[in-house]
Formats: sequence, structure tokens, C-alpha cells
Amino acid sequence: MATVDKSFDAGLHTEQLRGRTQQTFFSATEEENFVYPYNAFEVDPDKKAEFDAQDMENSAINLRIRGLMKEGYGHIVVKNPRAKHSVGVGILNRLKLDFEGSLGYFGCGLIDGPNIRISGRVGWSCAENMMAGTVIIEKNAGSTFGAAIRGGDLVCKGDVGSRTGIDQKGGTIIVGGRVGILTGFMMQRGRMIIVGDAGNNLGDSMYDGTIYVGGEIASLGVDAVHGEMTDLDIAWIERKLSLYDVKGPSVGVQNMKKIVAGRKLWNYDNLEPTEKKIVL
Repeated sequence: MATVDKSFDAGLHTEQLRGRTQQTFFSATEEENFVYPYNAFEVDPDKKAEFDAQDMENSAINLRIRGLMKEGYGHIVVKNPRAKHSVGVGILNRLKLDFEGSLGYFGCGLIDGPNIRISGRVGWSCAENMMAGTVIIEKNAGSTFGAAIRGGDLVCKGDVGSRTGIDQKGGTIIVGGRVGILTGFMMQRGRMIIVGDAGNNLGDSMYDGTIYVGGEIASLGVDAVHGEMTDLDIAWIERKLSLYDVKGPSVGVQNMKKIVAGRKLWNYDNLEPTEKKIVL
């Protein structure tokens, strides 16, 4: 596990916000146990179960997953999810969860800890408000992918729709293909790797965070500007892509575009009307 000192050396804890700091450090071994909630299930990763969800309602699928976790199963395979909505949500537990098929809207939202793999596609708002863990989609994803994500790694190996990472507050979003308009809209923290092209208004109104793009950018949004790629950026991107077997851009990682916040909107409410027109 990386230490605070190492993360500082890698440039991951540079405090950029003005005013009171929002950085909070704690030890996961403290008596309060910040890792999982007090009622988390004790599961065995070597204990595997699978079931066919073809004729099940989405609520029944979630209850079945919860029931298997209660029985100690740490590896659950769900066959034929048939693009049902709101499946695999609210899992605040360590778990290996495989969906053999596609999910509908709001799949795998509000999770904290599980490692999820989806062999098909996902609809809108996959992994919304994800706190920790990993979600890997083998094909394409819909709009608002990773909305308000706070931690963990969210990976789509195909193309993703508009508003990817809207209101992102942390974690990492990796897209092996293209993304639609307003990707990174109101981004606050975290990082995003886009191997392919990005649509119009990339990073619009982003407050902080970093977006890397390997393809063409249709246009930048308000207050999004180009940054300078560093050796740390290149090493981090290469490690992340290799970790999830995502092919890098044809131009090479070293030639990816780095997009950051211009920080002209940080005190936007304090600007005079004429100054607001200049910013916009």
C-alpha cells in the first residue's frame, strides 16, 4: 500500500485550493475502522457462486447478491443480466463481482469496495457516486459515466457518451475509445484518461483535476486550458493503462494532451458583470 510520503513524492497531494484545506489523512488500521462499515459481510474471495438472472427482477438480483455475500461468498457471477437497470448498486463490501452480459441505467452505483467486471455494455450513469474499488466495462458505456465519482478506478474499454465524469470529485476514469460532449463538466478532483477523441466543451467549468486525451479535442469548455505533460504524468498513465490492459493512443502516451483548470472561475461570484463577460 502506498504511503502518504510516496504520494507526495509523486505529486498526488499538491494542495491547490485556496482557503481552508480539504485534505484529511487517516490510518485504515485505526480502531474506528474506516475501511468498511461495521455491518459489512465477511467474505472469502475463494468461495464462488453464480446464478442466472434472466428471469429475475432487478431488485431480486440485488437481494440475491446480498444474500450470497451474507453466506460468505467473495466471488459472485451473474449470468444474463439482460441490461436491467440499477443492478449491482449499494455494495459497501469487499467482493469480486462478474456480470456476464450488459447492464442498463445506473448500474453499479453507490459502491464502496467491490471489484466489478461487466462483459457487455452499460447504460447511463454507470458507477455514479462510486467511492472505492474497480469497475471494468469491456464494451461501450452511455452518458454521465462515472458521475460524481469520488474514488477507485472506473474503466470502459470502448466508447462513452456525453458528460463523462460530470462533477467528478476523485478517483480515476479510463476510456479506451472516444467520449462525447461536456466530458469533465464541473470536474472538481481526480484524473481522467481518454485514449481516443473528445467531443465539444471538454472540461467545461472544471474547478480542478486533470484530463488526458490521446485523440483530437473538438473544443475546450469554459476555463479549461492546456497543461504541460511531465515525466510523472507519462509514467502514471502508462501504469494505469497496462494495469487494465487498455491500449494506449497511436500518438504515444508522451504526446497526449493534458487539460487542466484555468482557475478564472474560482471566484466567479465576486467578479463584476463586465469581468464575467471577459471570462466567458
